[in-house]
Amino acid sequence: MVIHVAIGDLTQLTVDAIVYPANSQGVMAGGVAGNLKAAGGQSIEDEAREAAPIAVGAAVVTTAGDLYCKAVIHAPTMEEPGMKIGVENVRRATRAAMLAAARSNHATIAFPIMGTGINGVPVDEAARAMVDELRAHKQPMPQTVYLIASGPEMVFYYEEALKLASQP
Repeated sequence: MVIHVAIGDLTQLTVDAIVYPANSQGVMAGGVAGNLKAAGGQSIEDEAREAAPIAVGAAVVTTAGDLYCKAVIHAPTMEEPGMKIGVENVRRATRAAMLAAARSNHATIAFPIMGTGINGVPVDEAARAMVDELRAHKQPMPQTVYLIASGPEMVFYYEEALKLASQP
C-alpha cells in the first residue's frame, strides 16, 4: 500500500472512497461530516442513519451523492456527536474503515485526521494511531491511501507518524 500526505479538500477528491470520523447515530452535523453532507447532499446522511446504530469499530459504506468520489465510509469514532474519546477509538475506526474499503474493493481512499478537535485526541497521537493501523492492514485493497491535511501543521504530524512507523 502506498500512503500519500497532502493538503486538500476531501469534498473535491476523485478517490474511490472518502472516510470520515462518524458517530454511531449516522448524524452528519458539523466538521468533516457537515462539509461532506453540504457538498454531497442529504442522501449520504440518510443512508448512514438507515444503517445506524454503527458501533465504534465498525464502518458503513454509502453512496457519495454529489461528491466526486464513488462512496463514503462512515467510521464512527464516537457513539454520540461531539463526545470526548480516547485514541483507541481512532485506531478502531481507522481499522474498520480499511476493512470496509477492502470489502468494497476500493483501490484509493482518503482520510482526514480522526478524533481530534472536539473529540479531544491530540493530533500527534491521532496521526500515529492512524498510521499504525494503515501499516498493520495487510489486505490487497486499498492500494493507495491519502492522508488529507488541512494545513502544513497537519502535514508535519502525518509525516512524523510515517517516519516513526518506518523505524525498526
